[in-house]
Amino acid sequence: MAEPSVPRAVWLSTPHQAAVEIAHGLGCRHFVLDIEHGFFGLDATDKLVALILALGAEVHAKVLGPETIPIQQALDIGCSGVIIPHIRGADHAARVTAAAKYPPLGVRSFAGTRPARYDTVAPDWFEAENRRTRCWPMIETAEALAEVEAIAALPTVDGLFLGPYDLSLRRGRGAYRRTEADFADLSRVARAARAEGKDLVMPAWTAAERDWATAEGAALLVTVDEYGALWTGFEKGLSA
Repeated sequence: MAEPSVPRAVWLSTPHQAAVEIAHGLGCRHFVLDIEHGFFGLDATDKLVALILALGAEVHAKVLGPETIPIQQALDIGCSGVIIPHIRGADHAARVTAAAKYPPLGVRSFAGTRPARYDTVAPDWFEAENRRTRCWPMIETAEALAEVEAIAALPTVDGLFLGPYDLSLRRGRGAYRRTEADFADLSRVARAARAEGKDLVMPAWTAAERDWATAEGAALLVTVDEYGALWTGFEKGLSA
């Protein structure tokens, strides 16, 4: 299998360990957990994150909401980063993303859990942890798009995660149909990320989206959805 030019990720809606092992066996090294819309209890999530990390892959949690506790919980169990939904504007983003970084950069509270190897840490550990973890606010509202340049410039923000479906709805276009207006909005986000040297991350389910995001310098593309993979497999088997 040829290595894609941009790393690919699998989107999980349940703590499906077999799905992780199968995807990893096929070369996947990045996973997104949709905790917001999925079915993730804390204990099951903790075990799934441990498995993904033990396999040498990265795991990013789309947290329950733009609040401190969900952000800290995801990072405390060892997630490589957080994807934060429902960001409204730059001031809101500044308050929310601070929870993903330790002082003096942010306000994250210390816990001696998996990232700290369940022990005390060296003085320089906090700065290293701030560099290791990725904080990606979602650009999925009209308010966030209007202030996307200021959001990208925040020191607590490591990149921007595109939410094309909700962005189209919030911009009054209805369903996301990959129109010229849709891509105009997405391009503004891409320019903002590029101008600040930040990651651009996108769920890219079609070839057109993958080509566009690759040309825009995306750092990571989410290209496989757990439910979609099940649907495709069932459909193929039942129609054979």
